[in-house]
Amino acid sequence: MTDNRFYPPYGFLALPPEQSQYESSRAVVLPIPYDATVSARAGAREAPRAIIEASEDLEPYDLDLGYDASLHGIHTLPGVAPHSGSPEAMAERIESIVAELLDDGKFVVSLGGEHTVSVGAVRAHARRFPGLSVLSIDAHADLRDEYLDSPYNHACVMRRIIETCPVVQVGMRSVSIDQVNLIREQSLPFFTPKAYREMSDGPHELARLLTPAVYVSFDLDGLDPSEMAAVGTPEPGGLFWNEVVELLTVVSQDKRIVGCDLTELAPDLGPPACAHLAAKLAYRLIGLALGKPPA
Repeated sequence: MTDNRFYPPYGFLALPPEQSQYESSRAVVLPIPYDATVSARAGAREAPRAIIEASEDLEPYDLDLGYDASLHGIHTLPGVAPHSGSPEAMAERIESIVAELLDDGKFVVSLGGEHTVSVGAVRAHARRFPGLSVLSIDAHADLRDEYLDSPYNHACVMRRIIETCPVVQVGMRSVSIDQVNLIREQSLPFFTPKAYREMSDGPHELARLLTPAVYVSFDLDGLDPSEMAAVGTPEPGGLFWNEVVELLTVVSQDKRIVGCDLTELAPDLGPPACAHLAAKLAYRLIGLALGKPPA
């Protein structure tokens, strides 16, 4: 029985079947409940379900964008089963799944889980979008070559990604000296919130550092804890919702956003509003990437 006496099936925005079938949907939400390498406060594996459940309370019409991006169709896949062999094997699993989705012409929104999930997703995009660059929003540089005996620890994610494609990061405010030295030696465009705010035209200057095809990797601890407390490694002095939305809007206008991920929400470590923010951010990224649906 599927009449209006019942809630819609579980899925992002709780869309009706005509807007959430895989074949007709332009966007696909990929839940990845994985946090095997977390080294601080755990709980990110609960994030995909929390974000999807929070999204069911969103209005599909985006007042800021002026359109209903859900009309593009958004399909929600089942959660990716964790690979217990190694974090590297999990990255390979994610890469293979995202590659299949891209080959089907889908815009993929990967919902972590920990930030390690970005490695496989970025690699799949880089192989299909030559010249890809990554816009990373994160409180941490994540440039360690190895951490806790693994080169695929969450603290190494951007080190693995810069081996694949260039990265521009904003929001950094916690970093070890060896990572600072790497940033200086390689002139990596990694910016603190203060440095970003001191740019004469921050969003546009940052966008100019990116290539035409952009993947957005969003570690939610890039936001200030006053707006995003539900993360395992919160850091004071972060970016705010309006700053992030302005930056993403400019990037979507000047470049093409071809994929994205949201990671590191640990819903039990903060108020329910944090999952709602993450859901709204995921939906805004879909709207910015796909644009206004045809009439």
